[in-house]
Amino acid sequence: MRPPHHTAPRPPLLLLLLLLPLPPAPSGAAEVPRAKAKAQIRQREVVDLYNGLGTCLQGPAGVPGRDGSPGANGIPGTPGIPGRDGFKGEKGECLRESFEESWTPNYKQCSWNSLNYGIDLGKIAECTFTKMRSHSALRVLFSGSLRLKCRSACCQRWYFTFNGAECAGPLPIEAIIYLDQGSPELNSTINIHRTSSVEGLCEGIGAGLVDVAIWVGTCSDYPKGDASTGWNSVSRIIIEELPK
Repeated sequence: MRPPHHTAPRPPLLLLLLLLPLPPAPSGAAEVPRAKAKAQIRQREVVDLYNGLGTCLQGPAGVPGRDGSPGANGIPGTPGIPGRDGFKGEKGECLRESFEESWTPNYKQCSWNSLNYGIDLGKIAECTFTKMRSHSALRVLFSGSLRLKCRSACCQRWYFTFNGAECAGPLPIEAIIYLDQGSPELNSTINIHRTSSVEGLCEGIGAGLVDVAIWVGTCSDYPKGDASTGWNSVSRIIIEELPK
């Protein structure tokens, strides 16, 4: 790229006049006007030369130069200050998806007309049920009339068993009748039969055939009385398998 044209600074006119050589002193009076005229001509030439120095024409602009090559990468900067740990987030929820097939109802009912079972200790009735799944619960219900009478205070207990054992998941399924006002004779007028129910859920029973039975027995620390089950009415056991 051509550098721009600059006009050289002109020296002061007075300095140029002072630098001119002085004419020699005339030897005679006749040479004074001639020497003076020469000096004036020389001064005019110097002035013309001085003025001519500022009349130079500026040349045409040069061709624009090209962009330079990209520079090399700089020196890598120093590592920044490590950031601080953020605040602890809230505990998320744990969602579990169940892919178990749709539930099919599974239930059974066993019923008796006028069971009229008068035992005080032992099995009253049973109903066999086919349980389809191991991880399910059984809902059982006994509905029928119950009665208790005795000479003095007595207590009887009606309860369910599953394959001969009481429910342990979580507790036994039972109902009791307690009587503390007896009579001198068992055939006294205190002889009330009421329709009652024994109901509950039992877990932890494996799949397959399950013998569900209703029993009657004594209460802890109390003597037995005269018990009666299912007098003059329908009694039933209902069994239903439920998902957990």
